Amino acid sequence: MDRIEERRLIKRAAKGDHAAAEIFVRTYQHSVYNYILRMCGRPDIAEDVVQEAFVRALTGLDRFDPRFRFSTWLFVIARRVYLNWIQKHRPDSNSELVEARGGPAKLPETAMTRSDATGCIRDSLQAALMGLPPDQREVLILFHQQEWSIRVIAQHLDLPEGTVKSHLHRGRKRLRLLLEPYRTRIEDEAEVLG
Repeated sequence: MDRIEERRLIKRAAKGDHAAAEIFVRTYQHSVYNYILRMCGRPDIAEDVVQEAFVRALTGLDRFDPRFRFSTWLFVIARRVYLNWIQKHRPDSNSELVEARGGPAKLPETAMTRSDATGCIRDSLQAALMGLPPDQREVLILFHQQEWSIRVIAQHLDLPEGTVKSHLHRGRKRLRLLLEPYRTRIEDEAEVLG
């Protein structure tokens, strides 16, 4: 969606046009959900956070700054909603979130279908991501999953670009270490997919 169309839709949605608001939801729901899911590792929390983020964004369109993209603004709102959720549930820290999911992903030892292999790889990656410090995890997700540039991530997180690069480098290095126990099994599953 280009900026002209985006601004036109924002004006319509701000005036109560539900069809315009629905376009924003359909356009960005999947990417915001994936971002939050990778941050917390729990679909139920990700769904709640994304729903709240859209409610806040769509009811607060009068505060939208047109110098920025709607998607960037929405990600900022989703991040704040998620951080507020963490604050509210402080005893349920990220390490406990992984435990609530049943602990780190356990890879089955049986023969796998293509779908099973994809799921196990995804679960292994999520378990490893949850082992990263939140700042490194977020930078990795925004860079690799959302394909944001270093500059955009730095603006989004209000960090110097050098700090973002450092988080990215350290996060990749730690992620490799965290994925090492899964490596052989993931390689076997990749053959199923290949």
